[in-house]
Amino acid sequence: MLGRKNVMNKLNLDSTQINDCRDLASEIADQVQSFINEHSTVSVERSVLRLLGVDGVDELGIPLPNRIIEDIKKYGEIELGASIYLASALKEYDGNLAKFLHHYSLSSDSICDYPLVKKEEAIKILQPYIDEHLNRIIENKRKRNTYLTEYNRGTTDLYVIVATGNIDEDVVQAIAAAKAGADIIAVIRSTGQSLLDFVPYGKTTEGFGGTFATQENFRIMRAALDKVSEEEKRYIKLVNYASGLCMPEIAAMGALERLDVLLNDSMYGIIFRDINMKRTFVDQYFSRLINAYSGIIINTGEDNYLTTSDALTEAHTVLASQFINEAFAKRAHLKEELMGLGHAFEISPDIENSFLYELAQAQMAREIFPNAPLKYMPPTKHINGNIFRAYQQNAMFNMVTTMTDQTIHLLGMMTEAIHTPFMSDRYLAIKNAKMIQSAMKDLGSEITFKEDGLIQTRAQSVLKEALVLLKQIKEKGMFESLAEGVFADTKRPINGGKGLDGVFLKSQNYFNVISDRLEASFNED
Repeated sequence: MLGRKNVMNKLNLDSTQINDCRDLASEIADQVQSFINEHSTVSVERSVLRLLGVDGVDELGIPLPNRIIEDIKKYGEIELGASIYLASALKEYDGNLAKFLHHYSLSSDSICDYPLVKKEEAIKILQPYIDEHLNRIIENKRKRNTYLTEYNRGTTDLYVIVATGNIDEDVVQAIAAAKAGADIIAVIRSTGQSLLDFVPYGKTTEGFGGTFATQENFRIMRAALDKVSEEEKRYIKLVNYASGLCMPEIAAMGALERLDVLLNDSMYGIIFRDINMKRTFVDQYFSRLINAYSGIIINTGEDNYLTTSDALTEAHTVLASQFINEAFAKRAHLKEELMGLGHAFEISPDIENSFLYELAQAQMAREIFPNAPLKYMPPTKHINGNIFRAYQQNAMFNMVTTMTDQTIHLLGMMTEAIHTPFMSDRYLAIKNAKMIQSAMKDLGSEITFKEDGLIQTRAQSVLKEALVLLKQIKEKGMFESLAEGVFADTKRPINGGKGLDGVFLKSQNYFNVISDRLEASFNED
């Protein structure tokens, strides 16, 4: 964690208003949490199976977690959860998961054919698999912390994207970026993967606008980045995307393969992928439980709001959403140090004093969320294909990043509006950012802002507007507010979108051996 040398009360923000915003966000999250606690989803149950060791595909290429859950939906009672059915099947196979999965994948038998055991017996049967896989996650966390301790630099992390569609080519580009100075590598998912209600299996070498997120692809990239980390004496973090219909499954796979950061937002999938809000909120809670247990930083998607709405007039929606995302994260036991709340440098550069407005917004986020590893996004909306202008815009973005002590710094590409960036484009972006990091290293701690000047007034105004908006959301409720398009000027019906048919009400006898174990571990802390 950075020392936050630049954090001080430069903006003269009203602490009472900040506390009121947090209280309102907490009440908003509580309203949704009551729904979350009563429901589960097919993707949550598939995640439970994965964290118990269920993996692979059957003869038709159907992922076994999907086949088992569909089997339970058709022939059993999904309202009981997947844990009881897997334990009951394993009892007939002397507790041997591999033996059961081999038979199941080659047959037409149903997992519902076996007499259901009692909950206490189910836990006893599943305990070895719970221990095996959760201990693996704890070992991954320990190994990450060892790397970070040994190679800690204490500076803003430079974040670079690779997106070739071929995991082998991604490795080549990731290594090149790391050797050029990148600290975080994000492997963009294949276009549309967030809308798939299953996770592809195994290594993939063909994708569309990105590479499929699979557990094997995670393993391949993690091994490559560990090797270059040791060569460069810098721990290179690995990022993927957990938003979408398989949010908790990708969180589970990321935990098992030691990813470091996951894009994991309460509202991004609802707004930008039209995934049903009920499905998303239930999925995000379980996925964040996994992330909290494994020490994975989440990144939220408020920056995207400004790609569809005006960054100058709608800045308060970003702040309001950050407060809400923080409240949801706390309910999933995420520490502040794991909350990579998102924001962006997206005000049109043609607006007079746009740089000052951007500086006010970034400083405000840093002062209000001092312990969060903020994810700061570069300009994209107003990049127009003029690479020289784009390079200037990215330099200004890099200046604000350095001055306000942002943590996760996504690099802007001068070819943003033209094509997927070449390695040379990434190299130039890294050098631009590193030069400004060095040349302006202590500028943030050297300057203060004029009292009641433009920067202070702007930040104070955005905070007041966020408070008003949070009051409105609390009165209407989160579901209704999203239906009315409160964020990103995008309306989503409460019972519309993709994935609602995968949400179900838990029965009184429902149980989830993984969430029970995770919740118990947080209570022990």
